[in-house]
Amino acid sequence: MSAQERRSSMTLASIYGLRMLGLFLILPVFAIYAGRLPGSNHFLVGLALGIYGFTQALLQIPFGIASDRFGRKPVMMFGLAVFAIGSFIAGIAHGLDGIIVGRAIQGAGAISAAISAMIADSTRDENRTKAMAMVGMTIGTSFIVSLILGPALYHWIGIPGMFALTGVLAVAAIAVVKWVVPDAPMRAPAEEVGAAASHDSVFTPALLRLHFSIFVVNFTQVAMFVVIPLALLHYARIPVEHHWMVYLPVTVGSFVVAIPGIIWAESRGHMRAVFRGAVALLALTMLGLAAAYTRPALLIALLFLFFAAFNVMEALIPSLVSRTAPPARKGLAMGVYNTAQSLGLFAGGAAGGWIAKAWSSEGVFLACAALALVWLVVAWFIQPPVRHGH
Repeated sequence: MSAQERRSSMTLASIYGLRMLGLFLILPVFAIYAGRLPGSNHFLVGLALGIYGFTQALLQIPFGIASDRFGRKPVMMFGLAVFAIGSFIAGIAHGLDGIIVGRAIQGAGAISAAISAMIADSTRDENRTKAMAMVGMTIGTSFIVSLILGPALYHWIGIPGMFALTGVLAVAAIAVVKWVVPDAPMRAPAEEVGAAASHDSVFTPALLRLHFSIFVVNFTQVAMFVVIPLALLHYARIPVEHHWMVYLPVTVGSFVVAIPGIIWAESRGHMRAVFRGAVALLALTMLGLAAAYTRPALLIALLFLFFAAFNVMEALIPSLVSRTAPPARKGLAMGVYNTAQSLGLFAGGAAGGWIAKAWSSEGVFLACAALALVWLVVAWFIQPPVRHGH
C-alpha cells in the first residue's frame, strides 16, 4: 500500500469503527440498565439493542446511491450528523420508548456503503482486500474495546452519558471526514454501490453464503448480550463496573489465538478448514452456553471460545466477499454485505429479546446454536476464490 492508500484506509476504517462503537458500547451493560426502567422487558431491551441495525439496513443502499450523486464526503458527514442526533435523543430519553427512537435515528445515518465505495475509490485493485480486511478488523476491535470500556463508562457516566459521548465522537468524526480523510476521485459508479441491486452477479450462491455468514455472526453477537451481562451479574456475582475484568483477558486472549488462524487461512491456503472450524466452534459454544451459562468458570471459558471464533470471522468474511465479488460489482457486493450485517444486528436483538421474554435465557443460546448449525451446512459449500499467481 502507498502512504496515501494507507492513510485513506486507516481513517475510513476508523470512522466505520466509531459508528460500530456507537452500537457496541452499550451492549455489555444495557440489559442491566434497562431492567431498572419503567415498563422494561426482555423484548424491549432486545429491540432497543437491535433497532439500530434495522434502520441501517433500510438506508444502506439509498445512502450508497446518494454518495454517487452528491459525493462521498457530503453523504458521510450528513450520516454522521444524523447518527449524532440519534445519540443525543437516546441520551435524554427517560424510558425505553425514547431510547428505541434514538437508536433508530442513530442507525438511519447509514454510511457503511459510502465508506466502502470511498475505500474502493482510494485504493488500487490489488490493495482493496487489505483495506476491506482493515475495516473488518476495526469492527472486531470496536466490539472488544466496547466490552472493556462499556462497564467502566457505565459506572462513571451511566447510559445517558454514554449516548452523549457517542454523539460528541460522531461530531468529531465529521471534522475527520472533512479535513483528515484524503480526497479521492470517484471511480465506483452508481451501479457498484446500489443502483443495480437486482443485478444477478451480486446474488450468486457463493456471495449469498457469505452474506448469510455475516448475518449469523451479528445475530449471535447481539442476541447473546441480552443474557450475558445479567448472567455475569447474577450467577458470577461480578458487579457491572467490574465486568471489564472478564472481558479484557477473554478478548485479548482470543485475539492472540485468532490471529495465527487468520494468517494460516489467508497465507497458507487453509481458508476452508479455518472457516468451517470457526463455524463449528461457534455452534458448540452456543450449545455449551445453553447448558452452562449459570456456572461462572464455564461461562467465562465459553465466552473466550466465542470471541476466538468471532475474531476469525470478522477478518475472513469481508476479505472473502471482496475477493469473490466481480470487479465491476465490488461496491454493490459490499453494500449487500453491509445490509446483511445490519439485518443480523436487528434480528439478533429483536429475536433474542423475544425468546428471552417468551421462553428463557437458555432458549436464546439454543436459537443461536440452531442458526449456527444451519450455517455450518451452508459453510461446507463455501469455496474461497483462487488467488492470482497460485
